[in-house]
Amino acid sequence: MSGRKSHRSSNTLVDLIHIIAYSKPPLSHDPTTASPSFKHCRATTPGTTAYLFGGKMTSQSAKTLLTLDAEAVASLKEGINFNKSQEDGKCYIIYKNNDGLRACKNQCKHQGGLFIKDIEDLDGRTVKCTKHNWKLNVSSMKYVNLPDSFLQDELDVDILDDGGLQLVELSPMDPWLADPREPQELQEGEVKVTYMTHACMEVQLGQKRFMFDPWLIGPAFARGWWLVHEPPADCLDQMCTADFIYISHMHSDHLSYPTLKVLSDRRPDTPIFVGDTSRPVFWALEQSQVKLTNINVVPFGVWQNLDEHLRFMILMDGVHPEMDTCIILEYKGHMILNTVDCTRPNGGRLPEKVDLMMSDFAGGVSGFPMTFCGRKYNDSWKAGFIKNERKKLLNYKAQLVKSLEPRIYCPFAGYFVEAHPSDRYIKDTNVKNKAEDLNALINKTAPDIKTWTPKPGAVLDLGLALKDPTNSAAITNPPANAKIYKDSWDFDLYVDELNSAIGSEIFRHRRWIQFYYTWAGFQNYNLVVRMIETDDDFEPIADSYDYLVDFMDLSYPAKRPDRDHAYVEVKNRIGVMRSVVLHGRLWDDLYIGFQNRISRDPDVYHHKFWNHFQTELPFRKPDWDQFLQQVPAIEEPETQSSCKLS
Repeated sequence: MSGRKSHRSSNTLVDLIHIIAYSKPPLSHDPTTASPSFKHCRATTPGTTAYLFGGKMTSQSAKTLLTLDAEAVASLKEGINFNKSQEDGKCYIIYKNNDGLRACKNQCKHQGGLFIKDIEDLDGRTVKCTKHNWKLNVSSMKYVNLPDSFLQDELDVDILDDGGLQLVELSPMDPWLADPREPQELQEGEVKVTYMTHACMEVQLGQKRFMFDPWLIGPAFARGWWLVHEPPADCLDQMCTADFIYISHMHSDHLSYPTLKVLSDRRPDTPIFVGDTSRPVFWALEQSQVKLTNINVVPFGVWQNLDEHLRFMILMDGVHPEMDTCIILEYKGHMILNTVDCTRPNGGRLPEKVDLMMSDFAGGVSGFPMTFCGRKYNDSWKAGFIKNERKKLLNYKAQLVKSLEPRIYCPFAGYFVEAHPSDRYIKDTNVKNKAEDLNALINKTAPDIKTWTPKPGAVLDLGLALKDPTNSAAITNPPANAKIYKDSWDFDLYVDELNSAIGSEIFRHRRWIQFYYTWAGFQNYNLVVRMIETDDDFEPIADSYDYLVDFMDLSYPAKRPDRDHAYVEVKNRIGVMRSVVLHGRLWDDLYIGFQNRISRDPDVYHHKFWNHFQTELPFRKPDWDQFLQQVPAIEEPETQSSCKLS
């Protein structure tokens, strides 16, 4: 290839609007205490950790520029709003319409002039610079005079729990532009991308092999998710001989401890890279009993040089910066962008015209609304909601790909199925997008972008595909007799392991309830939750626990209190719930894993409650040895039925 290729940034044209099962503000825990296996290099900024492989370290940071309270947010009018920071007097523009909010600095990119209302604008979308009369369409962040001159740098709009908002700026905004490299021609076979399963890809770059998110065996989210595809027979060997592994975040369809147990047994010193998230990716490594000795935490937005031609950069998610990450690989000036599960990667600013882009596509990853019951949550309402959400996600992904103009696009990270027989209802109800449908939409709206719908073992030769996108030799499909879809999952092995928690000594004593929720540390919130242990069909079990927790004062009443309060009833499969309690796991195993059924009065999402139990539980599991020591020796074990409500 010849000529300079653009990797400039893009403000995405459409923001995804959908139900997010978990919205997660930054945590206050110190990630350096999470695991002794982490490698860090203390950066100049307090609280920032990194592991340097080469190059100058300038970690990307997020700065809050403007904060508005709920009243100020409610007073924002449709169209253009000018807002000034009370702290430093700087001005910002917020544009409001039915799709949400967009924001930018009140500063022209030409020569820094201030914008004012454009009296010639009849649609309420443009502002005019006071210096040279340049005009900016704030609804699209494009300059209309001079046309095609700039894109305005957009700020993240973070909605707060109390209804307020913050405008946040990433710095640097386009970190991949640091130290640009001229693309060199790729030879046949020099860069190969092999699809394994779900979010797992192997990328050969010269003499090095990089693997993404190896979930190759076992379930994810307790027993709720199982692999759709049968990965290649040599997938575990390929993982154990990879030069580098990237794990995007802590969810178990990306951080698979059953898979990594194989790696720890065979090659525990494999270099593994994770982003410097405030909730460390490997926060539960110690209790997992998986021994990995080369986990490297790297700063966001910094090139990490692996050899003369190969480097990578990890970016944070704009919606979930404390957890989700994505990655850019660059080899000889050619970029591969993998946005993984990020809702708004890098705040919506991503490099354009990369050689290969990969992203999730399927949807259906939330407990809402499939696990909800009562009120409006009948099968008809759920079907309509899911259909609408699928359509919005499909259109958003297609528009995003079209706006970024990658040479090649591959949808992945969505190939899972609720395969266990007890989850047949979820499987039938939780209809997901198909990769083929997304690629068909992209082919229709952006025909110049080559799309690839991968099958396990299929290989993309990037050099051949870039030289001639029509070259059939650029993609090698798996052999005709290769097994593509799984038809067995070894259910009993993993379900029995979960159910082994049922007979734990701690559950013979009712006091475990108080001990557990005290450890969890959530209170001063006017919510009463009824927790009911059930069988696989969500029917009550004899001699199981059925109890109330009042999170206002962390008490455990026999009946609902007389005061006005919100109420949530949660039925949990006993094996999964007790395993979560025993090991101090996050409640994603219950919620995203479809292992509970939820009803609520009123029908309101309690963000603080779910956010705490899904992201903010302590790093270390409850000290059950201490609990058992506290139980009086003469105390007879209490029957579990004593916890039931009358």
